Amino acid sequence: MNLQRWCKYLSILLWALCASMARADAWLVDLEGAVGPASADHVIRGIHQANAAGAELVILRIDTPGGLDLSMREMIKAILASPIPVVGYVAPAGARAASAGTYLLYATHLAVMAPGTNLGAATPVQIGGAPGLPGGGDQDKAPDSPSAMEKKIINDAVAYIQGLAQLRGRNAEWAERAVRAGESLSAEDAVSEGVVNFMAVSVEDLLQQADGVAVALDSGELTLQTAGLPVYHHPVDWRSEFLAVITNPNVAYILMLVGIYGLIIEFYNPGIGLPGVMGALCLLLALYALQVLPVSYAGLGLLLLGIALMVAEAFAPSFGILGIGGLVAFIIGSVMLMDTELPAYRIAMPVIAAFAVFSVAVLSLALSLVLKARRQASVTGVEHLVGQFGVVERVTPDATWVRLDGELWHAQSSTSLAEHDEVVVDALDGLVLKVSKPHRENS
Repeated sequence: MNLQRWCKYLSILLWALCASMARADAWLVDLEGAVGPASADHVIRGIHQANAAGAELVILRIDTPGGLDLSMREMIKAILASPIPVVGYVAPAGARAASAGTYLLYATHLAVMAPGTNLGAATPVQIGGAPGLPGGGDQDKAPDSPSAMEKKIINDAVAYIQGLAQLRGRNAEWAERAVRAGESLSAEDAVSEGVVNFMAVSVEDLLQQADGVAVALDSGELTLQTAGLPVYHHPVDWRSEFLAVITNPNVAYILMLVGIYGLIIEFYNPGIGLPGVMGALCLLLALYALQVLPVSYAGLGLLLLGIALMVAEAFAPSFGILGIGGLVAFIIGSVMLMDTELPAYRIAMPVIAAFAVFSVAVLSLALSLVLKARRQASVTGVEHLVGQFGVVERVTPDATWVRLDGELWHAQSSTSLAEHDEVVVDALDGLVLKVSKPHRENS
């Protein structure tokens, strides 16, 4: 009876605990810094976990200068498919929802801004910095004469943000100007232009003003009941932090080079183990990071070619021809590796310079060792025996045997020899030593 009673009490306690954990909260998910794979992973999993926990809504607090198009679109897909409302909130004061942030704000069910914030400048940056677009390489080309590819990119971005504006009932005309002309708006102007719903000085103020507002979900229209709703701040977990580290272009670049050099060292000195294991681990992490980053395959190919040429110089010396060519290819490939003009996703020049200097140092060391080896006298083969001294170990009617370098050699001499005589090697005739007694000067 006591056991049954305790089991009943335990079941009641577990039910109460689950009920308290499943209470309707407002989940606060932060999007700070450049939009990329790590931030997309954090936001998307935050929305999914909020829905699983039975949250009333998700508040996406935005402060971003923009970022990668692919990561932005993944987040927008999660927002549009969310069964619970997602509120975009540009905060705190001084924050911005620039470029990709503007698209995200347009996608949310309710758009709110804090005083002193801004949004806009949503013109897409051409991948690879193509001429005629912001960040492009042709500064002499007139901005009003875009190429066919540039028109496609701009028109695609305009259609995308206008579709979001029409879905949420927001100002589609200004959205087009934000893309085509790179216009920006302050929070006050955004409210007056019908770009956002209202301004809020805090999360609590947002929940108070959002109370009673109707939003459209896939399941139908929902009237928010948010006044006094408790707020749960969804933290950045270890997965997102780890992803943010390895998807940093500089870290991914370093991991790739450490992995390649580690495997080269292991192949050159098999049996060590540590360089091979660490190299394989770093290379796998780098490959995972590179597959979610905007990588130029031409740059990657040049980088790998440069490493291959420098390794070839070390193994088959060409007195610098392969090494210098490899170094040039390595530097050009490193600069071209990230196929985007976004500053947050470019490899820092000091990192490239550091690895270039390291490669030059390794190459110089390899060449110096090669030259040193060429200057040294030969210590292999039988030729090095000429001029060395040995001792006659055995004399027979048919042959004379001399011990030299710990081995017995068949020897011939123009003078008679006896056991224990010291001889010097004058020449070689196949495997027969031509020896004579050394001439000692009398003192």
